[in-house]
Amino acid sequence: MGPGCCSFSFCWGLGSGHGVGTGSSSLWNLMGNAMVMTQYIRLTPDMQSKQGALWNRVPCFLRDWELQVHFRIHGQGKKNLHGDGLAIWYTKDRMQPGPVFGNMDKFVGLGVFVDTYPNEEKQQEAQKRRYSPGVQRVFPYISAMVNNGSLSYDHERDGRPTELGGCTAIVRNLHYDTFLVIRYVKRHLTVMMDIDGKHEWRDCIEVPGVRLPRGYYFGTSSITGDLSDNHDIISLKLFELTVDRTPEEEKLHRDVFMPSVDNMKLPEMTAPLVPLSGLALFLIVFFSLVFSVFAIVIGIILYNKWQEQSRKRFY
Repeated sequence: MGPGCCSFSFCWGLGSGHGVGTGSSSLWNLMGNAMVMTQYIRLTPDMQSKQGALWNRVPCFLRDWELQVHFRIHGQGKKNLHGDGLAIWYTKDRMQPGPVFGNMDKFVGLGVFVDTYPNEEKQQEAQKRRYSPGVQRVFPYISAMVNNGSLSYDHERDGRPTELGGCTAIVRNLHYDTFLVIRYVKRHLTVMMDIDGKHEWRDCIEVPGVRLPRGYYFGTSSITGDLSDNHDIISLKLFELTVDRTPEEEKLHRDVFMPSVDNMKLPEMTAPLVPLSGLALFLIVFFSLVFSVFAIVIGIILYNKWQEQSRKRFY
């Protein structure tokens, strides 16, 4: 396995000839409070109640890929007085603001979250309850979630009920570069990080049996609430990975049309009922009345015939 061509890149502030989307800003869209800075895109400033996003406009049809994210999270907030973090997306829908790190809830696809504020832990402290040592998570925390549109991200519990895996990642206010890589190969999802200034990848999440459709969009988003931070994206680089498959793997790895994870039951999506138009409703009521009148008339005719036959028998 090896990296192929870079299918798209966002590399900001690297000198002349470099820019958004391999020199073309037409491949990217900013949303909300996201701002173009000299060396990066700032998704949200260190201010309350802000949200922003950066989305690629071209769907990805690669089978095996690797996304490298160069990011920075920093601000004036002291310990546990900052938030909320950022997310990296590979989803069916793009440019849909919402409560999940600035993106829509009940998304369809993959979300990888860099969560900097422990909502659940603070609730436990307020209720004077404590986690058992094997359950408590240390924040900032990276987690991943696959959704078919039926699940809600539980913000109050920091996504714990739908988490595929995660790890602690101390990424705030560092004086060296921080990187995240998401790799999807042979339905195997891997998330690694380089946050120690050593230029070495460290494992964070590894999940086999992840089925992601092709043709979804890459993006990144962030949100602040009562607490805030600067959330900066310095670069996004997507690489196509060259992978050999056996004939058996080719059969097993056919395209899918809905995200799923093997051995993990996701609720089925039910199509919403389309509301009837005024004309359709009128026609349904009209023909129902016609049918009812027709049935009554037929019933009266049959009843009269039955009475006539009964009289003839008496004569």
